[in-house]
Amino acid sequence: MDDARALKERFEEDGFLVVPEFLTGDAFTEVAENLDRYIREIVPTLGQGDAYYQDRSKPETLKQLQNMGHDPFFEAYRKTPAWVELAETLLGERAEAGEPEWFNKPPNTEHVTPPHQDNYYFNLVPPKVLTIWVAMDPIDEENGCLRYVRGSHKDGVRSHTRSSILGFSQHIAEYEKADEVAMILNPGDASVHHGNIIHRADPNTSTTRHRRAFAMVMKGESCERDEESYARYLATSAQHVKELSEE
Repeated sequence: MDDARALKERFEEDGFLVVPEFLTGDAFTEVAENLDRYIREIVPTLGQGDAYYQDRSKPETLKQLQNMGHDPFFEAYRKTPAWVELAETLLGERAEAGEPEWFNKPPNTEHVTPPHQDNYYFNLVPPKVLTIWVAMDPIDEENGCLRYVRGSHKDGVRSHTRSSILGFSQHIAEYEKADEVAMILNPGDASVHHGNIIHRADPNTSTTRHRRAFAMVMKGESCERDEESYARYLATSAQHVKELSEE
């Protein structure tokens, strides 16, 4: 890993960075095997708020898992030193992980990730929050890599409007794409992004390749939630899930 000060400066300037080979060897295998176990044994028991599908009648279209901390392995994983140390280096203060999450873009599905800012959903002030997002597959432009708008975290949280995509109740309708950067990752590479950075992903146009990633949101100790704004978001999100599930 690069010098800690250089990493922090680059993160603060761009709003994102890549840490190559963040998870390797046994550390990568442990996560991969437990994700497989969780999907095989736990996911069939979950409701729509914890497991999202492109088409719920087709298990192979599973695209997002949230609230994984009820599983003993993933609850304990929140304290993994490498994750906490990286977050504290970049945020400049003590940090802790939220519940682990899993993301996928299955092949042969028209699933886009709309442009958004994570902190629109989190409602944290100050925005001392980031996400460590680890590639579980080779990820490139064909199978829907993340795309960040460099420096967009410096302008605060933008206005969002209603989205038609399950799992992303709100999105940014208009933004400047000139500084957009594609994240090309190998398995085990980590893409780290600030809670206020604008990011999105195209559909997976591959016919055979998944685009899977394992992530945790890391919150600095100075963060406090704007409860009024968060309550409004939760109400909007619940209505959004209900409407889309009825379509």
